[in-house]
Amino acid sequence: MATLRHLRGAWRTALPDVSWRGMATVIPKVTQVDNSSDFLGNVPHRKHPGIVHLKAVTLPPELIESARFLVADSSMRNVKEQVKALTNYLWSRKRPIEETELLRKAQYLEQKLRGEVGPPKDLLSELDQAKEKKMAKEVLTTLRKTTYHWVALNYTEQLSFLYMAARMDGMYAAVSRAFHEIEKRVPDFQPSTLLDFGSGTGTVRTSQDESLLFPGVYFRQFLPVSPKVKFDLVVSAFSLNELPSYSQREKTIQTLWRKTDGFLVLVEHGTKEGHQMLMEARDVLLKGTDKVVHDPREPHVFAPCPHHLPCPRLSPDRPLPCNFIQAYHPLPFSWNPQLKEEIFSFLILRRGAGEANEPWPRITQPVLCRSRHVHVHLCCPDGTLQHACITPRKHSRDLYRCARTSHCGDRLPVLNLDCEPALEEQADLGNKEES
Repeated sequence: MATLRHLRGAWRTALPDVSWRGMATVIPKVTQVDNSSDFLGNVPHRKHPGIVHLKAVTLPPELIESARFLVADSSMRNVKEQVKALTNYLWSRKRPIEETELLRKAQYLEQKLRGEVGPPKDLLSELDQAKEKKMAKEVLTTLRKTTYHWVALNYTEQLSFLYMAARMDGMYAAVSRAFHEIEKRVPDFQPSTLLDFGSGTGTVRTSQDESLLFPGVYFRQFLPVSPKVKFDLVVSAFSLNELPSYSQREKTIQTLWRKTDGFLVLVEHGTKEGHQMLMEARDVLLKGTDKVVHDPREPHVFAPCPHHLPCPRLSPDRPLPCNFIQAYHPLPFSWNPQLKEEIFSFLILRRGAGEANEPWPRITQPVLCRSRHVHVHLCCPDGTLQHACITPRKHSRDLYRCARTSHCGDRLPVLNLDCEPALEEQADLGNKEES
């Protein structure tokens, strides 16, 4: 039986530094360490139970050697430039626009060009009809210039090679971090079956054996139809944006959940688009839009959200992506540095057992350690974003030291009762390109 550690080990773009625009109002009421249990015991503060971040991830040597051989054996020219271009394209890729949104946008542009509602078209003179045709042409031209044109990627042999060279190591790092969250918090979970939707380079399952082709692995063009076929662990990594519409994403998420017996892990780029697709999937499952219920065990958000409420980052005026950073040692190609960082968003849902999750807030930004005080930004169980300035005098030595040794993405073992919502500021990493 393969443990989750083995699955995580199977997963096979330096970005500009984060800039800070400002700090929110300090919330002084975050004062109490979670003393409901002996949460530290004999464990040092730097290893408190809320720590879930990973150090720099290294790919398995078999994967490195295979990738190095493929690149050395390739006759493709300008691989470095093509890899960079593909990486930037995938990072900036958006969701396909829905027909209803396109129609709404066209109507808005028409009203803007018209200035006011005109007479019915059947009462227009020939001159007015000519003006209407010209206006319609202007609307179409403006739509083409201002609307993102989503195109399905045709993974030819050449594109598949470039995708491997560009994304295999970063994907491995992001999913390793997601798997580590389950491994750290639920050490007894030992999956024996795995469904990898949109398997791509196949890095989710590589370390289950020394080779990619081994007994027990099956490749399917379509998802299994029978709801009786379930898997302990179901994964979809960087695949939702390959689907042509929201309805297709909705159906796919529902199907993946039907196949989930333990955990469903979704990973996307750490952009606004990636985060919003994950929140779409979250809403689909939590709201129970599936007409047929095959398993009565309800979905519970395991990570990163500490609640089932609407994401506080998706404010209408200024939505921000909920993303995290994972350092990794990239494939040893001439154009790669020794260390890179993958910015990603993820969502983990679990079948039942939601009440077993500790109500600890998630750290959503890099921790700022200053002299005798620490700034932390938290996503809290009450669905709010909070900024706290923690000191050993006003709070406690344990909480102060736990906060000081934590990183973005960790959970802080604190009970923050009767706190007020606070505005959070963050650099928008979703619009940055690979360098």
